Amino acid sequence: MTNGIYEIGVETLGGQAISMDAYRGKVLLIVNTASQCGMTPQYAGLQALHERWSDRGFAVLGFPCNQFGAQEPGDAEQIAEFCETNYGVTFPMHAKLDVNGSHAHPLYRWLKTQNGGDIEWNFTKFLVDRSGKVVERFGPRTTPETIAPEVERLLS
Repeated sequence: MTNGIYEIGVETLGGQAISMDAYRGKVLLIVNTASQCGMTPQYAGLQALHERWSDRGFAVLGFPCNQFGAQEPGDAEQIAEFCETNYGVTFPMHAKLDVNGSHAHPLYRWLKTQNGGDIEWNFTKFLVDRSGKVVERFGPRTTPETIAPEVERLLS
């Protein structure tokens, strides 16, 4: 188990290996996403948050996951096209991963040790402050708009 979020490696949706250290000093909203979920329209709210505050050190990080009802069946190219075409997503999207179980990605294993147990569904959100600490976990039904005041507080 890692000692902190910035030690964890992830992969972009385009297949490039990067470290979470690339996001050091930013306020992060880490979200497990899916293209065929009833909550998929949250992409629009996530994109709005990204546009509103990315210039102030905020980033939404999307992590597609197919573990809940097989609602993210596509490959990286299909996911990218869906997000761009339907929601104009410009925030960083990462490679599809597992969030629960024996194959859970190290990022999600770490996030769950910081706040709560297994992920219950798509669009669970973790708000991380500039120092890499998880400050809050939001359930799938919590909309991005509802989280906006917490993000703004962390950015001030």
